[in-house]
Amino acid sequence: MSFGLAVTLGSTIGVGILRTPGTVAAQLGSVRLVVALWLVGGLYALLGTLAVAELATMLPQAGGWYLYARRALGEYAGFIVGWINWAAFCASSASIAIALGDYGVRLAPILSGKTREVAIAVLLLFTVMHWLGVRIGSRAQEWMSFTTALGFLALVVACFAFGGGARLSGSEQAGGFIPATSSVLLALVVSFQSVIFTYDGWYSAIYFSEEDTDPARNLPRSMIGAVLAVIGLYVLINLAFLHVLPFAQLAASQLAAADAAQVIFGARGGDLVSMLSVLSLASITNATFMQTPRILYGMSRDGLFVPAATVVNRQGTPTVALMVCSGAAILLVLSGTFEKLLAITAVCFVLMYGSGFVSLLVLRRRESNLPRPFKAWGYPWTIVVALGLSLVFLGGVVMSDPTGSADALIAVAASYPCYLLVRRLNARSGGIKIGRQPDDGDRQPGNSS
Repeated sequence: MSFGLAVTLGSTIGVGILRTPGTVAAQLGSVRLVVALWLVGGLYALLGTLAVAELATMLPQAGGWYLYARRALGEYAGFIVGWINWAAFCASSASIAIALGDYGVRLAPILSGKTREVAIAVLLLFTVMHWLGVRIGSRAQEWMSFTTALGFLALVVACFAFGGGARLSGSEQAGGFIPATSSVLLALVVSFQSVIFTYDGWYSAIYFSEEDTDPARNLPRSMIGAVLAVIGLYVLINLAFLHVLPFAQLAASQLAAADAAQVIFGARGGDLVSMLSVLSLASITNATFMQTPRILYGMSRDGLFVPAATVVNRQGTPTVALMVCSGAAILLVLSGTFEKLLAITAVCFVLMYGSGFVSLLVLRRRESNLPRPFKAWGYPWTIVVALGLSLVFLGGVVMSDPTGSADALIAVAASYPCYLLVRRLNARSGGIKIGRQPDDGDRQPGNSS
């Protein structure tokens, strides 16, 4: 259970919460609306957690979102969801490695101009660490996740303890709307998109359900507990920044945490926030290196990738899948094309979330006899609400980046020839048969719970 908490906290709490409060404040111009939107975003994450907790305990196998889409919506739907999930995670690994490279250059000026080299070194370091075994990665995740959470909590306490108490204008105290955009609806939708991105990671424990010794008990507790903790922390962080910074300064801030820390700690505040950023980035990278190979492992076992990706070493690591994921991230760093992938990941995330919610609705109706150790609270209305909020999220994505959204749809449409090619190659090579389920002869990823 501790690992489930750690991987969810470590995948969710990142540098986004250090920046996003200023962006949301600038869009909404109202304290009440800012707090309300962070609560709504938390509600979305909680409803999503309830849905995938049922799916993960019902189908405790590797693959994540891919597995549920394939079971409920068909093989091709599963292929799309699996590959966009994998591509998004590889792009994320590349972008985070670049960010860590930037911090490395700042801390060691001798490395000036070598951001990409540092980023590749970071990726290779995590590759070696996970090659050595799942136990090392899981213990590192627990340490980094809880240390990061404590660091953010310490920042909140310092803001309330030593902040002067920023005064709000009459309009802000009354919750008056002073939007930075000309449309109230557009401001709400775009802000909601930013908040949902900051909450992303609430589903991380599902990738390890097959390795959990007691998923029926551990997954719901760890996932729900973690997302509730994140909601509380995010709301407290926003209130803490509002306590230290005048609303207008928060709305104009590009890095609200650094501005708040500078008020409290002086010139050293920026350094403290940089250290917290590095720790949170390392935690997310570690979690991503554990999650991404398990997508390919699950797909390969079902004949939707190369059979070799099912190879697991004695330390419990899917080694071929790990090398493919690491190699893809390194190539993206070298080519710089991860920026293009990141531009379309918003649509990818909507497809992932939506596929899970729809899969739950389909499986409840079509396979009602499947064992369900945990059932989503308030079904079906909670799932319907989650789907509705997903559509709002999608609307924000399309309005804020129509080009990236169009590219994402083109990429999805172009996936069909790839799907046919993978099926044909596996059929010719006599690889693992489509739809095959794991048996006792398979070596599965190691226990990370």
